[in-house]
Amino acid sequence: MMRFLFLGICMMMAFTGCKKKRTPSPPEAVQLVFPEQNSECTTGLSLGQETSQVEFRWSTADNTETYELRVTNTSTGTVQTIASSSNSAKLPLAKGEQFSWIVRSKNNQVDQTVSSEVWNFYNSGSRTTFAPFPANNVSPASSENVFKDINNEVTLSWTASDLDNDIVSYEVYFSVEAIPVDLIRTLQPTVNSIKVSVTADTVYYWSIIVIDAEGNKSNSGIYNFRVL
Repeated sequence: MMRFLFLGICMMMAFTGCKKKRTPSPPEAVQLVFPEQNSECTTGLSLGQETSQVEFRWSTADNTETYELRVTNTSTGTVQTIASSSNSAKLPLAKGEQFSWIVRSKNNQVDQTVSSEVWNFYNSGSRTTFAPFPANNVSPASSENVFKDINNEVTLSWTASDLDNDIVSYEVYFSVEAIPVDLIRTLQPTVNSIKVSVTADTVYYWSIIVIDAEGNKSNSGIYNFRVL
């Protein structure tokens, strides 16, 4: 009897030892909720003449233990971060300034992190006019591999927004240099795409400067793509 019991325990231990340990799943990206993209946030709690406290909200992400909110003043480059175990967090921000924000999802069981989209907004203040929000690329996506058309061209397209609705032009910079300094075209605000000549097996870099009626400018940042 003891012999059979001993054999049973050994078989159970062997079976348990052969079971594969489940690999933890990486976190998923959140969907941003508030402040809304390309908007003026008017709900901040005033903390004085220069600062208000803004509450950020986003969706819950699967396989996520904590969230890191990252808010950047687009004029000064100053970055504020705060960790949260829920899908909201509050930060004090300068009034009348433009900001961008993202949320990074984290899980202590894996090394991977994932970031949300980048949204832009103005924190309400005494400002009566607004600089344009940075343009967002539509196509090609950043770091995308693309094919040229029969004319050896690729179409660049983007979207842009301004709270004053007074965008007057776009400056398109495009080159094979990592920082594109070649201004290839200045376009009217009704035109948000352009065809560019390309060569196969080459990486290209491009950016868009948005200009409004008062001469305010915003820079999209640098996008890149590879032509196959």
